[in-house]
Amino acid sequence: MTTLAPKTTNTMDVPKHGLPVTIITGFLGSGKTTLLNYILQNQQGLKTAVLVNEFGEIGIDNDLIISSDEDMVELSNGCICCTINNDLVDAVYKVLERDDKIDYLVVETTGLADPLPVALTFLGTELREMTRLDSIVTLVDCENYSLDLFNSEAAYNQIAYGDIILLNKTDLVDSADVDLLEVKLRDIKADARIMRTSKSQVPLPLILSVGLFESDKYFTPESHDDHHHDHDHHHHCTEDHEHDHSCGHNHHDHEHDHHHHSEHLENDGFLSVSFVSDKPFNIRKLQSFLDNELPVNVFRAKGILWFQESPDRHIFHLSGKRFTIEDDVWKSGQKKENKLVFIGQNIDVDRIKQQLEQCLIN
Repeated sequence: MTTLAPKTTNTMDVPKHGLPVTIITGFLGSGKTTLLNYILQNQQGLKTAVLVNEFGEIGIDNDLIISSDEDMVELSNGCICCTINNDLVDAVYKVLERDDKIDYLVVETTGLADPLPVALTFLGTELREMTRLDSIVTLVDCENYSLDLFNSEAAYNQIAYGDIILLNKTDLVDSADVDLLEVKLRDIKADARIMRTSKSQVPLPLILSVGLFESDKYFTPESHDDHHHDHDHHHHCTEDHEHDHSCGHNHHDHEHDHHHHSEHLENDGFLSVSFVSDKPFNIRKLQSFLDNELPVNVFRAKGILWFQESPDRHIFHLSGKRFTIEDDVWKSGQKKENKLVFIGQNIDVDRIKQQLEQCLIN
């Protein structure tokens, strides 16, 4: 089992041109976490830091996790994973402050995120001194993708700002349908590098260290002001000293990320439903709910399932109209409970919770 070996120096060992950064984006259920796992399992000799918005029990495959310290998780291949709780800049600094030499940084956004504010955070804060934005990779679910259905500003922007677009899940649709989808995407982003993939598998040299992001397209002094990155009056931390909170990054005003996020979610009408219960489900009732009662405008769901009829732990994923339930095992001392999240557009949150309650064993 590989671990991250500590270095003897406390200085940050940042590559000459800055730590390269890839942003992975894509709508709900497009295959972002699958791509993330594929990257981590197939890179050779690199130590990658991963930042995710929704890290949890099923965010990264359990067999990749070897230890956890608060929101920093050590992975079995020597990589690390860090949660973006409140502020992206703070999460990046947690990576940069580590003694371990990190070769690459991958940021996975939520399926409802506009990637541009994430990119501008690297360009419009002191992070620009220590990182180099390499590319924005956008995944598209060929089976379920429809801008008309989603009616989402975020889904459109994920295409518009994508340097690389992966047409994923091509094994589930006819090639003619993929051709039509590619034409539509070209209308939005004519110069994107478009590749077709199945199960998010793509040769890593085609998506990492490709140098496709052109910052001058999106970032000028004017756009710096427009996005309220008011950092010029702060001094920058240099690579030759240990960064601590006295450098001031945690005092910066990064509220634009959160305002933008909540604003476009509100504009797009998306809601999430969280459901937790210490009672098991009846498997037939839950199956019937998923097959016959779940609203069509629920686009994504995931979670941990506990059934009365099974001693196992089950991992649940729903994307579009398709869902999977995979067998897993409860870890020693792990509490048995159901934990689910549903994400949809203009959905009745209380109604879905009530329907789930009716699937429980009383």
